[in-house]
Amino acid sequence: MSRKRSIRQAVADGARQRARQGVHIALHRAMEWVQRRGEITPQTPGRRRFAYLGEGVCIGFPVGAVYGEPWISIGDHTLVGTHVTISAGFVPGLDLGPDVVVRIGGSCSIGRGTHIVGHQSIVIGDDVFTGPNVYITDQNHSYGDLDTPIGRQWPENNPVVIGDGCWIGTGAIILPGTRLGRNVAVAGGAVVRGEFPDHAVIGGVPAKILRSHDEENGWQPPLRTPPLMSLDELAALSVNGLEGLQVLQDKLREESGQRDDGALREEAG
Repeated sequence: MSRKRSIRQAVADGARQRARQGVHIALHRAMEWVQRRGEITPQTPGRRRFAYLGEGVCIGFPVGAVYGEPWISIGDHTLVGTHVTISAGFVPGLDLGPDVVVRIGGSCSIGRGTHIVGHQSIVIGDDVFTGPNVYITDQNHSYGDLDTPIGRQWPENNPVVIGDGCWIGTGAIILPGTRLGRNVAVAGGAVVRGEFPDHAVIGGVPAKILRSHDEENGWQPPLRTPPLMSLDELAALSVNGLEGLQVLQDKLREESGQRDDGALREEAG
C-alpha cells in the first residue's frame, strides 16, 4: 500500500509541478503581450497627442506620468524605457503657448524610471543616452520669502540644454540652467548645474569637471587605457544587430582577461 501511495504522490507532485510551469509560462506570455500592446509608437493612437513622435520611436509600457503631449517632441528612432515620466506643464490640460517645451532628439535612449519635467524649455540633443532613474528639470522653487513654505513660493524656470552624444549616468540630477556641450559624460549620482564644455567628464555634488579634452594634449588627465575600438568600427558593429553586439561582447571579455593577466603579472613581479 505504501508503495502505491508513494507512486500516486509522485504522480500528483508531477502534475502540480507541470501546472505551476504552465501558469508561469502563461503569465509571462500575458505580461509580454500587455507590454507590447501598451507601448506608444507612431503606429498607435497615442502618437496623435504629441507635437512630434518620430519614426521608430517606442515608449515602453508601463509608462510613467506622460502629459502635456502637444508640447513634447521626440525624434526618430528614440527609445524610452518603462516607468519614464515626460511632462510639460504643472498638470494636464494647461495651454503652454506656441512653442515645444520638451524636445528630445533622435536616436536617444532614455533609461527606465527617468523623469523629464519641463515647464519652459528642455532640449535634449541627438544620440543622448541616460541610465535608469535620471531626473531632468528646468524648474525649481524659490526660497527667498522666509514666512512662506518653500513649496508654496513662486517657482523659477531656467532652460536646460543637453548636447548631442551625451551620456548621463544612473541617478544623476540635471538642474535648471544646466547646459552640457557635446559628448559630455555625467557620472552616476551627480547633481549638475551650470555650463560644461564639449568632451568632458563631470561628476560629484555639485558636479565639476573631472576630465576634459584639449586639442593639443588630448585627454587631461590622460586616459588609463586606449579605446577598445575606433568610432568607425563601433558604427559598423551597430548596424549588424545581435551579431555586432556579440563581437563587441567578445572584445570586452578579451580585454578584461588581458587586464586581469597584467594585474597578476604585476603582483607576481
